[in-house]
Amino acid sequence: MDPVALFHEVAATVPAYGRFLAEQQVDPEKITTLDDFARLPMTTKDTYTLRHPLPDLCRNGVIGDMIAVSSGSTGTPSFWPRSAGDERVIAERFEEVFRDSFQARERRTLAVVCFALGTWVGGLFTLGCCRHLAERGYPITVVAPGSDRREIARVLPELAPYFDQVVLLGYPPFLKNVVDGEDLPWAEWNVKLVTAGEVFSEEWRTLVAERAGIADPVRGVASLYGTADAGVLGNETALSVGIRRFLAARPGLARELFGESRLPTLVQYDPDVRYFEEHQGTLLFSGDNGVPLVRYHIADEGGVLPYEELLGFVRAHGYRPEREGPERPFVYVFGRSHFTVSYYGANVYPENIAIGLEQAEVSGSVTGKFVLEVAEDERHDRHLTVTVELAPGERPSEEIAQAAGASILAQLLRLNSEFAAYVPAGRQMPFVRLREAGDPDYFPPGAKHRYTR
Repeated sequence: MDPVALFHEVAATVPAYGRFLAEQQVDPEKITTLDDFARLPMTTKDTYTLRHPLPDLCRNGVIGDMIAVSSGSTGTPSFWPRSAGDERVIAERFEEVFRDSFQARERRTLAVVCFALGTWVGGLFTLGCCRHLAERGYPITVVAPGSDRREIARVLPELAPYFDQVVLLGYPPFLKNVVDGEDLPWAEWNVKLVTAGEVFSEEWRTLVAERAGIADPVRGVASLYGTADAGVLGNETALSVGIRRFLAARPGLARELFGESRLPTLVQYDPDVRYFEEHQGTLLFSGDNGVPLVRYHIADEGGVLPYEELLGFVRAHGYRPEREGPERPFVYVFGRSHFTVSYYGANVYPENIAIGLEQAEVSGSVTGKFVLEVAEDERHDRHLTVTVELAPGERPSEEIAQAAGASILAQLLRLNSEFAAYVPAGRQMPFVRLREAGDPDYFPPGAKHRYTR
């Protein structure tokens, strides 16, 4: 993508962006080089999209043929026009996963959309992209039970035997709940998973692959980096997953590369379609969508790594990738900083807690969902508190609570050097509260889960 050319087209055809530039005293004719482009003011929800009428955010002031609604994880839901053209471009990210990892060109595939349906962005958009693959000649059939587990359990036994493989597409914790909670012959159906919306650990990938009968976690589970603002921006490849698993076993090396104690999602993206920039540890992107966006600050923490730079780094530390994959740049994404908690000055990330609950001594008793918070007792002493959802049928017990606390602490000390250095030894053990599956206060069924309070 030529970001300068995109800038000029958006400045000339999108009313809101023309006004934005005038307010910022930017003369479009003076933007001729990448250096000029890099000095343009960033756009954000607050400074740009929320300040203008919806038609004015679209090219020529015309809303597209479909509107999606964001999930509102940062507050108020937002409306995002889409078009069939957007879907066709984004379907290429799905195609890469289905073709290269799942061999869906040669296998009759049942794609099961488990994202929420309705106005929310995930379900209908995923459905549309999968149908585009069918139009391109892939032997794919799509069924969309959405996030209704009863419907998923009803349609799968009826349909799965007619196909060579079954691909479940949904949010990571929901797919894990489906695999764990439904007594279905997963291993017989050659299951694959496509996830989006959350960072997960390599322990999670291994655990869920094992439970779903997925022989190769590298090729059988793929994550998409998607946003309500612009659809899918990048996707995991066998190469990116292999590198991530290599780094997951070497937290010191991962910290050297990414600058954090947590492991980000690592995807590749198409530079002909998206233009990424890094700004103070966060991501900006530019792209042509239903709402064209120029230097849009999405507030995701992360960065950009050129292909040769990342491959050179991991090779220098002994990694020899089995699969070279496409020679495209990488983007890594931690998620958003307001999903952390601060404890004795140390940032504690949900990702650190998740890995503790994914260890073998604990994972059989819990769903993997939890809420992380710092709570004060009656003496106003602060405690790191983790409220954990038990697996269906499990009851709270001191044995499970102690095992969960010990496993979480072990992973915090292994992965989070800031926690180990800042938090006094006597305050490091987290206080674990157990709640039964579907607890209405912490784990209400059907709601998008939040891991911090």
